[in-house]
Amino acid sequence: MPILSAAAPFKAGGRGGPDYYTDVPKGDVAIKNVSDLYLYPNTARAVLVTGAQVKDWLERSAGMFNMIEPGKADQVLLNPSFPSYNFDVVDGVSYEIDLSQPSKFDPKGELMDAAANRIVNLTFKGQPIDPDQKFIIATNNYRASGGGKFPGALGDTIVFEGPDTNRDVIVRYIVDQGTISPKADANWSFKSLEGASVLFDTGPKAADYVDDVKGVDIAPAGDGPDGFARFRIQL
Repeated sequence: MPILSAAAPFKAGGRGGPDYYTDVPKGDVAIKNVSDLYLYPNTARAVLVTGAQVKDWLERSAGMFNMIEPGKADQVLLNPSFPSYNFDVVDGVSYEIDLSQPSKFDPKGELMDAAANRIVNLTFKGQPIDPDQKFIIATNNYRASGGGKFPGALGDTIVFEGPDTNRDVIVRYIVDQGTISPKADANWSFKSLEGASVLFDTGPKAADYVDDVKGVDIAPAGDGPDGFARFRIQL
């Protein structure tokens, strides 16, 4: 059975300030780096879902973004009422997010618009995902037990419960591998919207990594408030 994974960013600025981001330098990996990668004592879980639930899981995540008007420059990208820990990226599939469409769910996971369709070109192994196909999604105990109210993860679809914290699993993996070189695989992107651009604020150190981000056109756009840096994405 296909195994996918779902993970969200924990340290994402906000009230934590412009330095509240994970930034692990090249070199020896310390325990504090692993703690920085995974802040919470969550344990591993796996849930059994359908292709339709995978899509709605992503629709729930896509509520992170504001609705964007084609042809209009410098619109605000992020919904400030949507917590970063509920922005799951699902790996193992590929997809685009159409920001011209309304969000299907509100920031608390309540259904707002059943006809909304932000997730487009959702594929598995290069083929359109089958709504009836079964998938395993690796996640954590918070999400699998209903945290964030994600479709397919309401506590009744759990098929595996790991005894160890995710931090411990990561530590063991690094020790076993000896050397790791993780990279984002750009399995998702924004759908192109002609003439539209969006702005978002992040830590100023992000400027060191802009050129490493694949599949998106990011450029500096001046200073944001309270020490944050502002960037622009051309959609």
